[in-house]
Amino acid sequence: MLTVIGEALVDEVLSDTAPKRFHPGGSPLNVAVGVARLGRPVQFVGRYGTDAYGQLIHEHLRGNSVLTPLPPDDLPTSVATALLDPAGGARYTFDLAWQLPSLAEALPRLLDGTTMLHTGSIASMLQPGADAVLRAVERARPSATITYDPNCRPSIITDAAYARDQAEKFVALADVVKASDEDLAWLYPEEDPRDTARRWLAMGPALVAVTGGSKGAWAVTAAGEAEASVPPVAVVDTVGAGDSFMSALLVSLMDLELDGGARRPELVRIGAGDLSTVLGFAVRAAAVTVSRAGANPPSREDLSNP
Repeated sequence: MLTVIGEALVDEVLSDTAPKRFHPGGSPLNVAVGVARLGRPVQFVGRYGTDAYGQLIHEHLRGNSVLTPLPPDDLPTSVATALLDPAGGARYTFDLAWQLPSLAEALPRLLDGTTMLHTGSIASMLQPGADAVLRAVERARPSATITYDPNCRPSIITDAAYARDQAEKFVALADVVKASDEDLAWLYPEEDPRDTARRWLAMGPALVAVTGGSKGAWAVTAAGEAEASVPPVAVVDTVGAGDSFMSALLVSLMDLELDGGARRPELVRIGAGDLSTVLGFAVRAAAVTVSRAGANPPSREDLSNP
């Protein structure tokens, strides 16, 4: 079982060339849906309200076979407004609430059977929920592989020094870290991204992967590095592309039976061949997503029929 802890929200997608669109979103929610579509059992631990947007999120999760162990609450459902540029790139503004007051009490049952726990994005940065997520990661780590994506949102967390500190707390606990080149450029503007990735690797993870949009992706491990190029694709928009990459990366590691605290030594020793396979699978998943409107990750069948 893979457990995802993080925010859920509704993306309001605005464009000069198309009508306003509404999509359930939030980076962790997108990862959970992506994992489910790739055939792995997953539960989403987050919050959304009882309003119409919350109902949209709930139906989206259940419709994609994602388990929802926490009920909705009385706060408004969070909203992200994505403004698309002519090339399909998205710039976000947010109206959100992030807290999980019932998480600590529910953790024992939520972590039962969890072999991999993923978090990141707003959930790992915005208080008061970020501290609760960090405690959950600490509790899960002995038995579960920990995965993390900072997915920085400078329009929400404007203090880069605070964001660096938060990110490094999670990196130090993680086994697998994924970041975009834009994340690293904002967090460490004077540092080469490869130097940052290697420094993060030395903090504890077995694998640090970095995505670069159309430039593809690369990763560093103790055994070396690997790269994957992006297959040719007509871009509709980039919403959810990094999340699809993340979900496919995790599923590929689970396919290799490298999930679970007991498999941590094997994950640390992942070889160049397996690393290339994992990266290639993740890049193909992201390419499918950018060819569609909104955060719409692929199924196994989509990836087996190029």
